[in-house]
Amino acid sequence: MKDIQYGIGVTPETSDIIEVYDSSGIKRPTEDSERIATMYENSNLIISAWSDHKLIGISRALTDFCYVCYLSDLAVRKEYQKEGVGKHLIELTKKQIARRTTLILLSAPMAMGYYPKVGFKEIKNGFIIHKTE
Repeated sequence: MKDIQYGIGVTPETSDIIEVYDSSGIKRPTEDSERIATMYENSNLIISAWSDHKLIGISRALTDFCYVCYLSDLAVRKEYQKEGVGKHLIELTKKQIARRTTLILLSAPMAMGYYPKVGFKEIKNGFIIHKTE
């Protein structure tokens, strides 16, 4: 495994986040850097993974730190996937939110098989109103 450092509470450069998103396969509006920047400005738990000062993974969450945490984004550069980076980002998120806080997420279809492997249980009691743009 490569030497990887993790950071908590630091927002990387928007261009670096976009590179990770585009490499990872996650679908986000990466053509709109202002929107990506705003997503991060309004999030309150950001954890990043770095190798040789290069951003290789990121998790972005919205939480009250006592009841619920919504893991909005989990993205790892393609060449670092299957090395435990995503799992470690989730573990660090869980550490930050405390044991009594429920961690939830919406999965991309391509990642549905991943989350049960890292401890998530599938739920059937959710609803969604999709964005209009």
